[in-house]
Amino acid sequence: MTQVPDSEKNKDKKPQGPGVLKVMQSVAAGALGVQSSKRREEDFSGHSPLPYIIGGLLFTAIFIGTLVLIVQAVLSGQ
Repeated sequence: MTQVPDSEKNKDKKPQGPGVLKVMQSVAAGALGVQSSKRREEDFSGHSPLPYIIGGLLFTAIFIGTLVLIVQAVLSGQ
């Protein structure tokens, strides 16, 4: 029985995209303006930007929703 080297096994596998936690960290850092250029380049080198776009849209929706709830709570207290 012949064994296939690890380098041959990895050729058939698709490169995995970034994990959910990494995308959330990158989106939060980018939104706060503290994203390093090294991390930004790492995020977009070889990966699809789609997870980051979706994460950014979700972050924006949650941020706006939170602001609306805070404003409603403040105005209802007057």
